[in-house]
Amino acid sequence: GTGPDLVYPHKHRGLAAIIMERGAIVSEFPPGVEARPDHFPRRNRLIAGLALGTLVVEAGLQSGSLITARLAAEAGREVFALPGSIHNPLAKGCHRLIREGARLVETAAEVIEALAPLAQAQGAELRARLDALDEPKAAIQGAPTRSQDPDYVSLLSALGDTPASLDELAGRTGLAPAALSSMLLLLELEGAVSPAVNGRWQRLVTRGA
Repeated sequence: GTGPDLVYPHKHRGLAAIIMERGAIVSEFPPGVEARPDHFPRRNRLIAGLALGTLVVEAGLQSGSLITARLAAEAGREVFALPGSIHNPLAKGCHRLIREGARLVETAAEVIEALAPLAQAQGAELRARLDALDEPKAAIQGAPTRSQDPDYVSLLSALGDTPASLDELAGRTGLAPAALSSMLLLLELEGAVSPAVNGRWQRLVTRGA
């Protein structure tokens, strides 16, 4: 679990670049936060919530995978477990999950079969949302829909004409870095700002009169 601007381990930087190009990097930590052992359960909570289901292939009784499976169940997601030998300590966690209600699976096809209806339902919902985004937006000369929110107005004003870091924006607006990270992400999705070099952000649109 790190900030969205860091990659751990570093050998996954190439993979992170592909993910950013084709999707999005999601983190609840602000930029600059480095990996710590206690961050991983929080990272796994996001993974469990974003995924349709969680499959545990091997897990000891103290494995962190059991935490992820529990978080997935609490989020209403499907939990699958692969059984193993009763003599294998790395199968004991899977057996516990099965006893607690996880779905026993032996093949990838079984997982796909179980998740297919959920994927179809979410796909339909996503298409509806994307269609809604394509509709004309009532905005002031292309300004974001949040242009009337005082915090967003303050943030856009703080960006000015030159890129600014998260710390600089926090000092100018009085807003917490964690809140700024979320706000900047939403503004980026609306085409109002974009990431610049060295973790800075730049404004792309200006408010009309």
